[in-house]
Amino acid sequence: MRLPRVRGLRGPRLPRTRAGRRRLVQAVMAGCVLALLPSTWMYVVTGDRLRTTADVPRTEVAVVFGAGLWDGEPSPYLAHRLDAAAKLYRENRIEVVLVTGDNSREDYDEPDAMRAYLTRHGVPDTRIVSDYAGFDTWDSCVRARKIFGVHRAVLISQGFHIRRAVALCQAAGVTSYGVGVDARHDATWYYGGTREIFAAGKAVLDAVVRPDPRFLGPKEPGVTNALASAR
Repeated sequence: MRLPRVRGLRGPRLPRTRAGRRRLVQAVMAGCVLALLPSTWMYVVTGDRLRTTADVPRTEVAVVFGAGLWDGEPSPYLAHRLDAAAKLYRENRIEVVLVTGDNSREDYDEPDAMRAYLTRHGVPDTRIVSDYAGFDTWDSCVRARKIFGVHRAVLISQGFHIRRAVALCQAAGVTSYGVGVDARHDATWYYGGTREIFAAGKAVLDAVVRPDPRFLGPKEPGVTNALASAR
């Protein structure tokens, strides 16, 4: 039995001429190059800025970016970031930890959960400063500079995110070194790595346009006060 022919549905037609096919290949190659330019920019900007917890330069402030909560507690990915910060503090490589994350709802508070985790792991409460409006990486970097007065920092995140964090903080005026912590290559890791390909484009726009964060607000002396208490 012959299936009825569906009218109006045609597959894409390839060019029939050699010149047309050549132009199609050139267009595809140009599209691929354009898609990779943002990621290339991040690699160039951050080439000499990535370190480990063993060799990162001693810096007064570390910035830990939020990475989600599970039942009110830091997700495993966020816990790894906080563990690295606590390790740097115990080894006297940093003096203050700025935890930046999302607190847009009453029932979701990344900074307070991060603070509680750090205090349980040996970082005094007086050495922790909370940024409750770190809604994305650019916002966190700009607020670290403009609100908390951070000029130099160690940034802590997973490897798939740390280059973007360093590139954006550099663009925001924070001289940065990045520590990319280890992570199990599970579904979340692959999702994060894929997401970074698309986030790189937004990062370039943020670095060029330099928009204000979703919430800026008045300057806060938290980091200055915490550093003073450390001396």
